[in-house]
Amino acid sequence: MPRPPLDGLIDDLYYLDGAPPYARLTLPPMPGALLIVNLGAPFRIRSGADIETVEYADGCVVTTPTRALEFGYPPRTRSVGVHFKPWGPASFLPMPAAELRDRPVTIEQVWGRSATAELRERLAEADGPHEMLTLLEDELTRRLSETAGLALVRHTSSVIAARGGAVAIGDLSVAAGVSSTHLAQRFKELVGVTPKRLARTYRFASTVFSIDVAGPVDWGELAGGAGYFDQAHFGHEFRAFTGFTPTRYVEVRRRFLREHPGHVLDSWPLPAD
Repeated sequence: MPRPPLDGLIDDLYYLDGAPPYARLTLPPMPGALLIVNLGAPFRIRSGADIETVEYADGCVVTTPTRALEFGYPPRTRSVGVHFKPWGPASFLPMPAAELRDRPVTIEQVWGRSATAELRERLAEADGPHEMLTLLEDELTRRLSETAGLALVRHTSSVIAARGGAVAIGDLSVAAGVSSTHLAQRFKELVGVTPKRLARTYRFASTVFSIDVAGPVDWGELAGGAGYFDQAHFGHEFRAFTGFTPTRYVEVRRRFLREHPGHVLDSWPLPAD
């Protein structure tokens, strides 16, 4: 757990080293953001509806996505990174988060070439994962900046998260004492998506995480319990977010669990091979 004040922006910091479970992994949209500092061979990302993949040597920043991301890994990968809360990256970005929506940028584009090279060198020379994560946390603390509207977005996002996305956005703007237009604009600047879109992502993510792929799934009951209009609407939402039908998702999820039981990545990414 990061120390204050980063704990209000970050869920966790992580270290990753070794052979990935699959050469390509699909990461369905989630209500969060990523920063990856790459210390190994380049990796590739295909984002949104893009056909081409983009190579990232130094790392990347991913704001809250609206579509699945496909990561292509080298035979061995090594990196440190950050799982941000949806509003977390805004305090470290030189551009509005909306400019990065479904378009990851390199670390160099965010912090500059020389600063990025220096950080990667220090991380590579660090004495073990703990020191590496401490270095990254110190760097983030040093770069932390005041961000206009952050308190509003953070509070509203926390309400959305607490209710699993099942909330009327109009009620949120009224409770916050701002117009719905102002709230949406602040969200696009700091999260990259509107509060309505973030609520959709929270609802979808909480629904998918509730699926027990080990047994039969009653899709009608699941869709109704999550507040979807009907099973057809849920299926459409599922395909829009992941590119999979619900039944295909379960098949792929079961494959991961069968081939890599207990793997550290077994909760969300899916094999893309």
